[in-house]
Amino acid sequence: MTIRPLIAGNWKMNGLAASLGEVHALREAQAAPACDVLICPPATLIGAMVAAVQGHPMMVGAQDCHAAESGAHTGDLSAEMIADAGGSAVIVGHSERRADHGEDDAAVKAKAEAALRAGLIAIVCIGETEEERDAGRALDVVLGQLAASLPAGATAENTVIAYEPVWAIGTGRVPEIADIAQMHDALRDDLKDRLSDGASVRLLYGGSMKPGNAAEILAVENVNGGLIGGASLKAADFGAIIAAA
Repeated sequence: MTIRPLIAGNWKMNGLAASLGEVHALREAQAAPACDVLICPPATLIGAMVAAVQGHPMMVGAQDCHAAESGAHTGDLSAEMIADAGGSAVIVGHSERRADHGEDDAAVKAKAEAALRAGLIAIVCIGETEEERDAGRALDVVLGQLAASLPAGATAENTVIAYEPVWAIGTGRVPEIADIAQMHDALRDDLKDRLSDGASVRLLYGGSMKPGNAAEILAVENVNGGLIGGASLKAADFGAIIAAA
């Protein structure tokens, strides 16, 4: 079975209008990518980025959403608002949201279900801390997060799982290839048990992937793409990762 890779860029709290120049450069350099490409900019740029990629297969998404469709939630965005702006996907449960905003698995699941409700692809993030890995609990923690964060109605078409070892994000540290393979194999087996099409759900690796290590990581069985942070901000770097896929 061939799973079409997904290379997703998470710009985090970076990017102003001038940053759209990187998107135009990426569009020119990757006219017909052999994988799916998604960029999740800050909310202020979603509409402008949708316009910038019009006519190109590149997708635009968001970095978070609220579980409710609307209401008195100052500063929040609903999944329906993201879809209305032209977004195709939304990241939920990123480790920085879990840490900075206290989001637990139940909140992540509710947000993922909101994404599906609005017709968006939910990119559900899971991953262990350094303390949890050092204690030998990495597999238990991550599989537990998957069980508690996976939205009802999840399919290979509407849900993507992103494994992000928290201790590797933005640090330049990357787990051993064998550790990545072990985690992704365990996630695949678990998804096969949970979903009828679990063998086809895309599993992304998200932990300091960059041009220099992308090819090696993407060659690992059951790694079906990457969730890219800093390297997605520059067209040259992001394009090199897309090429590796």
